[in-house]
Amino acid sequence: MNTPTAHQPPDSQWYEIRLRGHLEPRWATWFDGMTLTTEPDGSTTLRGPVVDQSALHGVLARLRDLGVPLISLTRIPAHQRLSSQPPATPTDQK
Repeated sequence: MNTPTAHQPPDSQWYEIRLRGHLEPRWATWFDGMTLTTEPDGSTTLRGPVVDQSALHGVLARLRDLGVPLISLTRIPAHQRLSSQPPATPTDQK
């Protein structure tokens, strides 16, 4: 399932957040403009713009509140935002 992103803020950073398990599409509205994609391996990927570090912490807090295990968090360089290639090395991977 792929949910489209909303309008992106001009100065935002993009992130890819991989989660263990599938989130239902209804949760997409909770993640302000990020794309929610369920993967064949049983994980979910959130990908899209985050305005600042405070907003990123807000997204992570929502995931914590849902009890969804975090697999990785990766900042996406500008040249990969529209690319189908995987992002750079994750900042944290378990």
